[in-house]
Amino acid sequence: MKIAAVAFYGCALGLLAMGLRELLLGFEENRCSMTYMFEYPEYRRVQLPRRVAQQYPGYGLYLYGEGLYAQETRNLKLTGVPVLFLPGNAGSYKQARSLGSVALRKAEDIDNRFHLNVFTVDFNEELVALYGGSLRRQTHFLHESIKAILRLYKDQASPPRSVVLVGHSMGGVVARALFTLPRFNPQLVSLIVTQASPHLAPVLPLDAQLLEFYSTVRGRWCSGAEDLRNVTVLSVGGGHRDYQVRSGLTALPCPPGDSNKLSLVATAVPRTWVSTDHLSIVWCKELVLATVRAFFDLIDPNTRQRTLCAGWPVMKLCSGTRILLGFRRRTGSAEAWTEVNTLRLAYSTPKEPRVKYFLFALSSRRKAYSHFHCRSSNMEMSSWLYGCTQMDGPMCVQAVDLSWGTELLPAYKIVTLKLSDLSSVSHLVISASNLNGRQFSVECEWLSLEARTASIALPHVLSFGLTVSDFTLSSSGLYHTVQLQHFHQVYQAFRITVVGQCKAATDRMPSIYRLTVPWFREDSFTTASLPSVTEISGMLHTSRPGNTSSVVLQLHTAPNCQYKVLVRTSFPKVLGQVLRFCGSALPVYIAVGLVLALEGQLKAIIRTGHPVEMSESVSGAILPLKVELPVYLLHLLLRLQWFQEAWAALWLPPVDGLPLSPLESGEAGTPEWPPPSEDWTRLLSIILCVLGAAMAFWGSTLFQLSLRLLSLLLAPLHRPCVSRDSGTLHPWVQLVLILSLGLLGWATCGALALTTAFLFYLYRVVRLQMTKRTLKHVLNLAPQQQTIETEKVKGNAVGQTHGKECNGTPLLSELALQEVMDDLQLHLSVAALLTLPLMLSAPSLIHWARSLRYTVRLDPDPSWPFALPLLTSTLLLINCNTLTLHRSKLLALSSHLLPPLCIAMVTFSLQHLYRVTHFLCAPLALLVLASRL
Repeated sequence: MKIAAVAFYGCALGLLAMGLRELLLGFEENRCSMTYMFEYPEYRRVQLPRRVAQQYPGYGLYLYGEGLYAQETRNLKLTGVPVLFLPGNAGSYKQARSLGSVALRKAEDIDNRFHLNVFTVDFNEELVALYGGSLRRQTHFLHESIKAILRLYKDQASPPRSVVLVGHSMGGVVARALFTLPRFNPQLVSLIVTQASPHLAPVLPLDAQLLEFYSTVRGRWCSGAEDLRNVTVLSVGGGHRDYQVRSGLTALPCPPGDSNKLSLVATAVPRTWVSTDHLSIVWCKELVLATVRAFFDLIDPNTRQRTLCAGWPVMKLCSGTRILLGFRRRTGSAEAWTEVNTLRLAYSTPKEPRVKYFLFALSSRRKAYSHFHCRSSNMEMSSWLYGCTQMDGPMCVQAVDLSWGTELLPAYKIVTLKLSDLSSVSHLVISASNLNGRQFSVECEWLSLEARTASIALPHVLSFGLTVSDFTLSSSGLYHTVQLQHFHQVYQAFRITVVGQCKAATDRMPSIYRLTVPWFREDSFTTASLPSVTEISGMLHTSRPGNTSSVVLQLHTAPNCQYKVLVRTSFPKVLGQVLRFCGSALPVYIAVGLVLALEGQLKAIIRTGHPVEMSESVSGAILPLKVELPVYLLHLLLRLQWFQEAWAALWLPPVDGLPLSPLESGEAGTPEWPPPSEDWTRLLSIILCVLGAAMAFWGSTLFQLSLRLLSLLLAPLHRPCVSRDSGTLHPWVQLVLILSLGLLGWATCGALALTTAFLFYLYRVVRLQMTKRTLKHVLNLAPQQQTIETEKVKGNAVGQTHGKECNGTPLLSELALQEVMDDLQLHLSVAALLTLPLMLSAPSLIHWARSLRYTVRLDPDPSWPFALPLLTSTLLLINCNTLTLHRSKLLALSSHLLPPLCIAMVTFSLQHLYRVTHFLCAPLALLVLASRL
């Protein structure tokens, strides 16, 4: 049985390691370029009012500068556009140097017609992603900082009226929280750019204050959407390389239809096209350049205020603007015009400067074709495609600019026009002029989009890569689409291989494969030169919110080449996706495994009077049907209206599902009952249950080995002891410790008191480990049979540990060793269970320790309400032993209450991790009562 358990949990640990490897290392190397400073960076502190400085002693406001600019702004006489950078969880204010340095170089490129003043906030590197008690303080300080920044410009003739905010990680959430302040003027902030900010939900909901803060922010932006419609918010996610904040969480929880709220992934940002990890998104040169370019495009150089008619991140054109151009005035020659009568155009500009225009007549193509597609290797975002509305002989004299639909791809720009939308246009005009002598290529074609679209039925997610779906495409054009059917869930992961071959070896533009997700801007691009074998990772950041189309693979191909698309399931990537989205729920299943292990110990004591080994109790705790079946039945009942009403009448909170939330969400605070379409998540729950049990098994084994090593190190400091009471405390000492640690937790930090109590308990376990080692080396242990015979005498204690006497001294029996081993196994199970609330409260302890120079008491303290019962139970259980438990009348009742407790833990804690600590108070309290009664 033990060998089978080790083999099973070894396989589960292997699957966990495979998923972790895929999550952390399963992508290409970081393709971001480093952003360098050309001069030494300086951070000049901005003096805040005394009231603000005294109220927020750990925070600060700085102005970034370098070189001559730093010298010119020494006296804080500023003339630029204010931009404020907000660091995230444990982030430094010095992370603003990439943004500030690139902004200075960009201002130099435009001869300093206007520039950006980059400010940055020091939040003392607080762990606000794990401890939510400081988020409100940071929001208030941000408000004071904005007012202080705008006061620096009060002497200008036309001072700026607003500040641009750039928030990294939790800094972006704090930026949006500004609008929840009752005295905040929304006109002070009109543009917010967030980088890898978890807007939908916290990554690890470790305290109630964190979730309450998110609920307040969500409620303000959802209920007050009309008031905030003029505030532009851009949220950029890092992509698959960011395993700390998955990009699905960066989606803005705002009502649809607001064009000023945009969420996308860095791989979809033009001129960026790379995935970033959580830290490199701040200094990634490709993304920083795109961000600074957008700032300069969004600012009117005359008023130095943000303009409304601008777009991210391509052209300074309002969507739908009709720009009339007169070509006769610009060219004055008919030789520059060529009408194209073929179905495809391929043109390369000469080395010498030349004015060139191509005309495409629409009249003869409207019935046979639905779209017109063009691409150009000239990456300048200038006008190049027009719709002619008036002809004069072979030339167009008046046209409408259609270039606003241009998209940038890694190797060229493209535009695709729908012919049915061009009823007022007689000809299409392509500008292929190279007035600066720079060479580029242009390719255009007429196409019927329906004929260029194919579909592939993807293999099942459980096919383990053994089934392959393929499709062969003989390219006769520039653009094809392949619909990947039934690819719309985040747990799916595929390896898409595109094999491209051409018969003739000629110079061609590279092929570009674009994986497009219709419901979220998370496009990824792959560039390939022919012939080639290209592999694409097919994974999603968000599940499909409604019954929309599936993922589409766009192939920007070379004419007269053959492409073969092969799709197979990648099992390691599936595991990586499961951990990416549901890894935050693993502590719940670890807690369930440890609680069920404790249940096994109590039942063994009831049956035999002795607990089993800790490894055996943990290995027998994996019973998915014992927990998952009741949870699933509860979810089925909650789909019934009468059961929902009864549930609400009992004031029970909504049940928690796995953190696989789609983009659509209800109002803050609204109960969200599990939809019927989420039945497949129960399979993921069973997988997580197995992984959590494996982590509990191997974690407890490692914990036991660590205690053995610690007992060896501490053994020289203690005298040998053979009593099962080694390490226990006198009842009066227990009472004094409970009162002292309770006062300590109230005056400082509850996690500190809980940690201290755990150390006392750990000392008890270490002493038992040393006692066991001592008794194993005793050579004169009496046989256990003698003691068993004496126990048969009526009135003798069940736990008699001495046999016959020798010269008036009782001989130790083997039963003494058995008693110590029993107590050790029991306390090992309890100690392993106590490590979970200790780990979940560690962020608040770290935050308190880092803020100790400013304040002694942690306020608010998420650990304090439950630290007192936990530390009380911990200290009282130090004197617990298997003998008293075996005699207890409450032991059977306690063991039967633990499985329902696990069911409640899975029901209510998957998205509220802090509730795990609340639930763990119950088994410890039951164990205390059983040891006393």
